[in-house]
Amino acid sequence: MAKGVNKVFLLGNVGKDPEIRTTPNGMTVASFSLATAERAKDAQGTWTDKTEWHNLVAFQRTAEVVRDYVKKGTQIFVEGKIQTRSWDDKESGQKKYRTEILVNELSLLGGGAGRSESGSSAYSASRSSTSTAPVAQSDYADQGITDEDIPF
Repeated sequence: MAKGVNKVFLLGNVGKDPEIRTTPNGMTVASFSLATAERAKDAQGTWTDKTEWHNLVAFQRTAEVVRDYVKKGTQIFVEGKIQTRSWDDKESGQKKYRTEILVNELSLLGGGAGRSESGSSAYSASRSSTSTAPVAQSDYADQGITDEDIPF
């Protein structure tokens, strides 16, 4: 049987400030929503905008970048994969589902306080899509690059 592909590319604006948490084993996790919009003509020929909301989750170094530089309204470009998780609601006992985008790569775009107004990618963060174990140190630790080297 052929191997499937699960890859997502999104360009949009963050809907609200990210929620940041740390797992018991010390991994940083960022959860946030992203709005994407498209424009189409309706039956009467009027242009209408349709907004789609996406639930995003970032881990480790990417989550740290989200924590430090992403807030409501930030325009970002992400590459990731779709995953649906399920759990039993403690109150109702019903099975609940949530579809999320697991972020593999994130680029901060557009202008903002302390960032370039050029609209080009100001900073990029990524994690290996095949890694399941937490990384003990920063992705760039062996190169001597720290957060202090980021120009914004």
